[in-house]
Amino acid sequence: MQVIEVNNPSAARDFINVNVIVNKGNPCYIRPLDNEVNDVFDTSKNKTYKYGETKRWILKDDKGALIGRIAAFTNSKYVNFGTDFPTGGVGFFDCINDQAAANKLFDTAAEWLRSKGMEAMDGPINFGDRDKWWGLMVEGFDKEPIYGMPYNPVYYEALLEGYGFSNFYNQYYYAMNVNDPLPARFAERHARFKSKAGYEAKHIDVKNLEKHAQDFATVYNAAWAQHGEAKEITTQEVLKLFNKMKAVMDERLIWFAYYKEEPIAMWINIPDLNQYFKRFNGKLGLLQKLRLLLMKKNNACRIFTGVAFGVVPKFQALGVDSFMIYEGALLIQGKGWYDRYEMGWSGDWNPKMINIYKHLGGEQSRRMVTYRFLFDRNKPFERHPIMEYK
Repeated sequence: MQVIEVNNPSAARDFINVNVIVNKGNPCYIRPLDNEVNDVFDTSKNKTYKYGETKRWILKDDKGALIGRIAAFTNSKYVNFGTDFPTGGVGFFDCINDQAAANKLFDTAAEWLRSKGMEAMDGPINFGDRDKWWGLMVEGFDKEPIYGMPYNPVYYEALLEGYGFSNFYNQYYYAMNVNDPLPARFAERHARFKSKAGYEAKHIDVKNLEKHAQDFATVYNAAWAQHGEAKEITTQEVLKLFNKMKAVMDERLIWFAYYKEEPIAMWINIPDLNQYFKRFNGKLGLLQKLRLLLMKKNNACRIFTGVAFGVVPKFQALGVDSFMIYEGALLIQGKGWYDRYEMGWSGDWNPKMINIYKHLGGEQSRRMVTYRFLFDRNKPFERHPIMEYK
């Protein structure tokens, strides 16, 4: 076997193709967009390079056939970087069902991470935000992956655990049918807030994205900064993201709650882009973009997915989230626009978010695992701590 560093366009294409090769024949597999994978490793497009660096490798057998790939990352802003010791990451792991081949890839990544001062590696994770390519699928292989969700052969779990990785935390995905009735308390809370002066919930207007970007930043920074789980975000960063999403955005799926016109909660969803991208074989050129717009017009996407959810701390536990969601349900349910709602994932370290999914009526649809490997095999392993709320 030969490990080859990705340092030229040909090797970068091979890095993409390994994922296609190992998933060949799986009817649920959806090929990620090539440009989105490449952008992760583009220093001009991925802002995470301000805080770390990456290295990629492909693996070939003795006959020169592609049989695996892996990437390794350092990132000083990674939320678990300094849990107790410097921790790097590995991701974009793909391999044939061969433990020796997998070990070769993991050893290569570990050696590089050690040279960078790391004492552990988490994976499979992304070099960037956790909304894409995060975790290893261990349950839910019978369903097509939603946009940004990792998808891998069943045997990967054995390869990681066979190398010595341990379950750092589970990632639980929840889903429901769009027309499933919401629990009675949602209607009760909606009625209560509807009768109070100053409270309102409404979906966005794509003609006013700058205001909504500011609303998003206000809620996001207040809701998440309290426990250090995410860095603050600026209005301009959100606006840039909104403008990028504009072509596929459905304004009926993005909601904010307000008190006296101040944003206090948000419920952000988008159509599942994989329902479009699965027809594009990894490409997104002009022809594919035109097809996407046509499919959007013809309501070809029947699934929408959760992107972000949050409530400003002083309005938490009051039921304003139920008020906002129920207002959205009054618009969305029974219209025939969508069939399925995929809520996204929450780690087992965040029981409060998991309870929100359950109370909405969601059922666990898939499970991913984020693994950890300690380079000092005598060091005691500890799972991800449970989130503490202030």
